[in-house]
Amino acid sequence: MVTTIEVDENEYGSWTVFRVRGELDLVTSPRIRRRVHDAVACGRHDLVVDLSGVRFCDSSGVGMLIATRRLLRSCGGRLRLILPEDRDGHVGRVLDALGVRRLFEVYEDVDAALTETGVVEVDADAVGVTRADLIGTDRIAP
Repeated sequence: MVTTIEVDENEYGSWTVFRVRGELDLVTSPRIRRRVHDAVACGRHDLVVDLSGVRFCDSSGVGMLIATRRLLRSCGGRLRLILPEDRDGHVGRVLDALGVRRLFEVYEDVDAALTETGVVEVDADAVGVTRADLIGTDRIAP
């Protein structure tokens, strides 16, 4: 079985929105990473990644999201993820299980991300991550 990924890219003011659908894994993650690097090379440093259509995500996909966050932060950019509040969403469960969801600005939908409303808050204690766990990493300053 061949893994597939589809990405639609649109611009809304200073924001570039990637709508990702399919499987985010070892085979497809490098394609998304290239698209992100291309966007940054063109001066687009504010990125929304809509993951609501992703039906599978492995550690390669999570690594790509963390690398994207790091890249955008290094150039003064911003990254926002779309993960519907429905906790049955696969990507949200993976990020929760790995304890990295709190690294990201998470929104319910693209409209909310573009207007800075509707931030989906996640209780760090609920996913087993404390501030002490993050101090000294690239996740949080002491």
